[in-house]
Amino acid sequence: MVIPVALWAVTRVTGLETGSFGTSIMTATPFVAAASLLPLVLAAFLRARAALAVAVASTIMLGFSVLPRAFGSPDPAVGRPLRILTTNMLFGRADVDHLMDLVRRLRPDVLSAQELTPGMVERLEEAGLSELLPYNVLEPGAGASGTGLYGRYPMKALPDLFTRIGHHMPAASMELPGGPPVEIVAVHTYTPLGRQVTAWKRGLAALPPSSPDVVRILAGDFNASLDHAALRAVLSRGYVSAADQVGVGLVPTWPAGGSRGAFITIDHVLVPERVNVLGVNVHDIPDTDHRAIFTDLRVP
Repeated sequence: MVIPVALWAVTRVTGLETGSFGTSIMTATPFVAAASLLPLVLAAFLRARAALAVAVASTIMLGFSVLPRAFGSPDPAVGRPLRILTTNMLFGRADVDHLMDLVRRLRPDVLSAQELTPGMVERLEEAGLSELLPYNVLEPGAGASGTGLYGRYPMKALPDLFTRIGHHMPAASMELPGGPPVEIVAVHTYTPLGRQVTAWKRGLAALPPSSPDVVRILAGDFNASLDHAALRAVLSRGYVSAADQVGVGLVPTWPAGGSRGAFITIDHVLVPERVNVLGVNVHDIPDTDHRAIFTDLRVP
């Protein structure tokens, strides 16, 4: 019982997950961390000293990997308000009325929409989204390929900001009042399944780093959890997870809508360290398998 947990802990800490299967199962690390207490207690009860030592080390490694996501706290409300809502629309099938209700109620300044089909663009227009978020940079497409950014303030497309490997991932500069523009990237990488695992890694590695010259934010469906070395590498380029900052980094976002509910966290808003995070909330939207993330920020 101790050996599988120990191997998992070493793989998580060293980032040695390989292949499609090994990469995919790493999203279960929070559950393995909790389960690691069982062999630890059993080894203590049986007085198996060697097993107990390995079990304690494994639990500590997994605990330090997972628990910080649950112990953040809100930052001071200092800076310019910027509210971001991101959601995957499941091939353009998400419930438009419910999404519009969220937009009206939460009043986001930016909506990052993944799996945005041409038909969904039309339905959102008919529902009045352009009255609430009149500016946009859209790259709709069939199936999962389309993505778009809707904004409250003027937006300018940044097609050459980075090499896009994955679905459409538009980037835009938005004129946020009270200071310089901010840059938003709508993220939607491939899934790390089958042969796509290599393109998934390359897509994450190609995302633009944080910049000292401009506030740059990545928001969307990364198809990766913080237990993936590839996503932690993105963080190492000057970002933090907004959800982690306020202690909700373990709240799951996928797969929503089923009888078992969401159990892994693959949707994120990544912000530079100098951006204050006041709150992160997760919302269910009918007819899609992802939960929407609303993030309340303060930008220098």
